[in-house]
Amino acid sequence: MEKLNTYEIEDECYASFAKKAPLSIEKGEGVYAYDENGKKYLDLTSGWGVTSLGHAHPVITEAFCQQSKKIIQNPNSGSTYSPARSKLLLLMQEILPDNLTRIFFSNSGAEANDAAIKLARKATGKLNIISTDKSFHGRTISTVSATGQNTHRNRFNPLIPHHIFVPYNDIVAIERVIDNDVAAVIVEPIQGEGGINVPDSEYLAKLSSLCTENNVLLIVDEIQTGFCRTGPMFMSDGVKIDILTMAKGIAGGFPFGAFAFSEKIHDKLEKGDHGGTYCGNPLGCAVAYAVIKYMLDNKIWENVHDVGGYALTELNKLKNEYPDIIRDVRGKGLLIAVEIVDENTATSINSKCLDLGLILNVTQGNIIRIFPALNISKKQMEEGLAIFKRALTTI
Repeated sequence: MEKLNTYEIEDECYASFAKKAPLSIEKGEGVYAYDENGKKYLDLTSGWGVTSLGHAHPVITEAFCQQSKKIIQNPNSGSTYSPARSKLLLLMQEILPDNLTRIFFSNSGAEANDAAIKLARKATGKLNIISTDKSFHGRTISTVSATGQNTHRNRFNPLIPHHIFVPYNDIVAIERVIDNDVAAVIVEPIQGEGGINVPDSEYLAKLSSLCTENNVLLIVDEIQTGFCRTGPMFMSDGVKIDILTMAKGIAGGFPFGAFAFSEKIHDKLEKGDHGGTYCGNPLGCAVAYAVIKYMLDNKIWENVHDVGGYALTELNKLKNEYPDIIRDVRGKGLLIAVEIVDENTATSINSKCLDLGLILNVTQGNIIRIFPALNISKKQMEEGLAIFKRALTTI
C-alpha cells in the first residue's frame, strides 16, 4: 500500500485553525510518541494535558475494549439509565466536595463551562458574569465571551453581553464590581492557556467568601488543573464553591468533561434545561472511571509532587544559568511555565527541541508550557530537561 502523504492531505482537506508543527504522530506509548518514520519523541505536553496517564496506557485500552464490546451509546442517549455512568458517579462522589451533589457529564471543557454559565444565569435569574483578564474558558461563543483575552474575543465581535472583566488575583477589583446583578464569578485556580499564572495562596478562599457574602455563585474552572495536575485531585479542595468544571485529564485522552454543582442550584432547574447526545455515554464513563480509579489506587499526586518539584528546581537553575533567555519559571505540580524573553526566541527553542526529539507547547507567544503525563518518571523528566538545556545552548 502506498504511504499516505499526511502533510499534503491535511493541508488540502482539513479545516485546521492551529499552526501546525512539521510532525505527524502515528503512535504513542507512555510519555513517548512516534512519527510515521518511527522517530521517537519525548512528549511533555500530554495532548495539552489530556493524556494524563500517558499514551496507550493499559488501564485505558482495557476499559475501552471491554466497554465497547458491551455498548457504546445508550438507546435514547441520556434518557436511559446506564450502569457505567452510575459506577462513575459513585466514584466522582468520593473525590468531589460534599456540597457538589449533582454531576453532569459533557464532551469537553468548553461544553462544561458553557453549561455552567447558562445554568448559573437560570438558577439566579441574573445575567452578569465576572471573569478575569488573561483567562481562557473555551471556544464556544459563550465561553469566548467569558474569556479575558482580546486575541480570542476580537475575532467574533459582537459577543454575548453582560461579561465583566477584572485583573486576576485581585480581590479588591472584584469587590468594586460585584453587586446584585451578578450571577456568578468564573475563575481558574491557575490560569493555564493564559500563561500559567499562579495566584496568591488565599485567593480562592477569599473569593469564595466574597461570593457568599454577596449571594453570587462561584464557578471554578479546573479543566486544566483538575485530576492531580497540580498535586491534589482539585486545586479548589477545601474551598466552598458552587460549580466545578472538569475535563482534559479526566479520561486520559478520551473526549470527556463534567461539571458538578450544588443542590441549591439543581432545585432551580427544570427538565430540558440542558442535555447532549453523547453526554455521559457508557464508553466515556467506563474510560473515565478507569483513569480516576488508577489515580486513586496509585496515589498519582505523590509522583506529581516529586517530579514536579524536581522539574521546577532544575528549571530555576537553568533560569539562573541563562538569565538572558529565561525571564521566569513558575507553576505547580506538573503544570509549569518557562517564560522566555521574547516570542522569536521561544519559537526557536521549541523548534530546536522538536529536532532533538522533545515535544513542548508554546502559549501566549513566549511561554513554554510543560505539562506531561502525570506518571512521568524522574528519569524521563531528566531526559526532557537535558534536551531542553541543549536547545538553550544553541540560542
